[in-house]
Amino acid sequence: MPDSAQPQLLHLVIGGELTDLEHITFRDLDKVDIVGVFPNYASAFAAWKAKSQQTVDNAHMRYFVVHLHRLLDPGQDAKPGH
Repeated sequence: MPDSAQPQLLHLVIGGELTDLEHITFRDLDKVDIVGVFPNYASAFAAWKAKSQQTVDNAHMRYFVVHLHRLLDPGQDAKPGH
């Protein structure tokens, strides 16, 4: 059972090849890599960093951390840096 003292701040890590470096438009949505959903920013950042390092040779490949908790509850105050 989750610890009720620690709020669950869900984060999604996704990535894929972009059409250009100026915009966040994926070249092929069927090939978007959904890395996973993580319970906090630290674990999402670790997954983002690992995937980003694996694809460093492709300049158009980008990975992102999406703050799902902000989308699910827009009124929620997030801690600085999260």
